[in-house]
Amino acid sequence: MPPVAFFGPAGTFAEEALLTQTDLAARERVAIVGVPDVIAAVEAGECEIGFIPIENSIEGSVSITLDTLAFESDLLLQREVDLPISMGLFAKPGTKIGDITQVLSFPIAAAQCRAFLRKRLPDASFVAANSTAEAAATVARSKRKGQAAIGNPLAAELHGLQVLAREIADHPDNETRFVVVGRGIPAPTGHDKTTIVCFQRADRPGSLLAMLQEFAARSINLTKIESRPTKKSLGDYCFFIDFEGHLAEELVADCLRTIAAEVAHVKYLGSYPVAGADAHVRRNAATKAWRDADRWVADLRSQVADT
Repeated sequence: MPPVAFFGPAGTFAEEALLTQTDLAARERVAIVGVPDVIAAVEAGECEIGFIPIENSIEGSVSITLDTLAFESDLLLQREVDLPISMGLFAKPGTKIGDITQVLSFPIAAAQCRAFLRKRLPDASFVAANSTAEAAATVARSKRKGQAAIGNPLAAELHGLQVLAREIADHPDNETRFVVVGRGIPAPTGHDKTTIVCFQRADRPGSLLAMLQEFAARSINLTKIESRPTKKSLGDYCFFIDFEGHLAEELVADCLRTIAAEVAHVKYLGSYPVAGADAHVRRNAATKAWRDADRWVADLRSQVADT
């Protein structure tokens, strides 16, 4: 099977999330340091798909992922995967928490543990790493004493580190959402989400409202809206919008058609299956409802008299 690139190195939360997907876990995995580099590998055809983080329930969106997809790539989102995050503090065997003078981690991961660091390690300095796995690897091979890494148990085990503290995130219900990126649009499942980026044609009062009214008029539920700089000038923003539904649905297609024609420039980032604990049940229910409705319509049409 074609290889899948993931945000590496080995032992990241991205790899942990990838391994929850049976079909992806069966493929050869290629660890690549840096979200833009994962996307570039797929763009270049070195890997068929990429697996990258896009959002955290505490820290919000991963801006480098949004920006790369919006401004530097034509890849589309294929699916999303939610992973409950178990954050811990790890160090070389024999190290005590009182010995720690320096903490290494991916900045977004460290930011999820501010309260713990402030309370337990107020004097420790922080060093940014490209990923939690890289932080664990650096601590494992460093000769410097007093170092610890914030990350996941997978990376700690991989690099032979001991646990100094478990579940150190500020909020217990900590989750990160990952996405698969590739080419093409997945078939609708009945429980899907679409992501777009809207660029205002003109900065005028009511321009955002005009976009949102198109969704409201069709009772399309928005699940996320976020502004990001367009990289053109100060104060110039675009809007990332997630909403329920699939491009194959006429209501969704009509909404996007109207926005593109009358309101804003639109970049389409994909329609894909929704993640979540009840996603499979909802997809099965949607599929059954569609089949029942299709049979009903087919039965009615069979009764139409021949001309």
